Amino acid sequence: MMPPEDPPQEHWPDAPASHPAPDRFLDEQAGPMVRPYVMTSGRTEPTRGKFDLITLVVAAGPEPEGAIGLGPEHLAIIRLCQSVLSVAELTGHLDLPVATVRVLLGDLLDKGFVSMQEPEPEADMHDIRLYKAVIDGLRAL
Repeated sequence: MMPPEDPPQEHWPDAPASHPAPDRFLDEQAGPMVRPYVMTSGRTEPTRGKFDLITLVVAAGPEPEGAIGLGPEHLAIIRLCQSVLSVAELTGHLDLPVATVRVLLGDLLDKGFVSMQEPEPEADMHDIRLYKAVIDGLRAL
């Protein structure tokens, strides 16, 4: 069953003509909103580092006071990363798109405020020595 359509604006007798229907959500009504591309100055890729969702990030020190060039999101990342967190965890805590978090992390890495540990690459599954080692290990059982 389809939900009923909203009546046209003229059916809202209490709503002034200059205001949209009360169930609409527009930026002007939402108050101050910062779009993710504003936080990153329109960048979509980090300047440095490859941040997979499982990359671990830790702050290099306490949150700096009055650090020039850092926005509130950068400072929030430094606060959160006082203990090791993955990029996925940071994204969840910050409630930001992962692409935005990656760009912000790249900024912090450039300035030395965070360090990262990338995941170990997967073993080469075409290396015959790996299979022989597994078979030898199984035979030893």
